[in-house]
Amino acid sequence: MSGNCVGERTQALSLDLTIKKKWFDMIRSGIKKEEYREIKPYWNKRLLSRVFNVVHFRNGYLKDSPWLTIELVGIYSGLGIIEWGAPENEPVFILRLGEIITQSN
Repeated sequence: MSGNCVGERTQALSLDLTIKKKWFDMIRSGIKKEEYREIKPYWNKRLLSRVFNVVHFRNGYLKDSPWLTIELVGIYSGLGIIEWGAPENEPVFILRLGEIITQSN
């Protein structure tokens, strides 16, 4: 796992993200340990303007869509794992994930 840490995580604040079923299921099962976001002005502002400790993932936009809350170990920049959805040879924000805290049934 390479990359540069882009912030310290000291306050409890949730980052809410909606993701596709494939990635949601891989994270829930413990296979996928990282989530990726493009290094663009939108994500720069959203990810670096606050200090997050957890990520609240939602699979869909409906009220009863499956969800899980997971520890956010850190946000880094670097190359991600292609099999986990990272683009090839393109630096991204890497959201390094820890343990699942809570989830829907």
